[in-house]
Amino acid sequence: MRISPVRLIDEEGQQVGVVPTEQALQMARERELDLVEIVPSVRPPIVKIMDFGKFQYQKAKEEQQQRSKQKKTEVKGIRLGLKTDDHDLDVRRKQAEKFLSQGNKVKIEIRLRGREKAHQPLARQTLNNFIMSISSPSKIEQEIKKFPGGFNVVIAPK
Repeated sequence: MRISPVRLIDEEGQQVGVVPTEQALQMARERELDLVEIVPSVRPPIVKIMDFGKFQYQKAKEEQQQRSKQKKTEVKGIRLGLKTDDHDLDVRRKQAEKFLSQGNKVKIEIRLRGREKAHQPLARQTLNNFIMSISSPSKIEQEIKKFPGGFNVVIAPK
């Protein structure tokens, strides 16, 4: 720290007042602690006497806790076929609704094999009907997209 004087806070959090930088450093050395600049933008800058290693550990611990509290959204996948029966579609629909209610995105694929590739409009229609049958509030995040083995679409909860 090059700026003198500084506003000093001791290790208990009590404000000592405005003191010269050298005096603040001496007080920190006497207590075998570090002098850490907390708010450098104000004049005089605010410094605190503390154990810097402990301070870094606490800060890292808080950041880790914040990261663990964030909700991670996953993309769950559901595969359909052109010949998938009504009951099977019902099971897949319930599965998609469960994923959406958990806050996950759902990628719905319809696979076309062999001669089924000639019936692309039917596959697109089946995919649209499946999306419309989902009762959970959702929005289409990625429109129906063709890929070599069929079509896929990504829907997300509202």
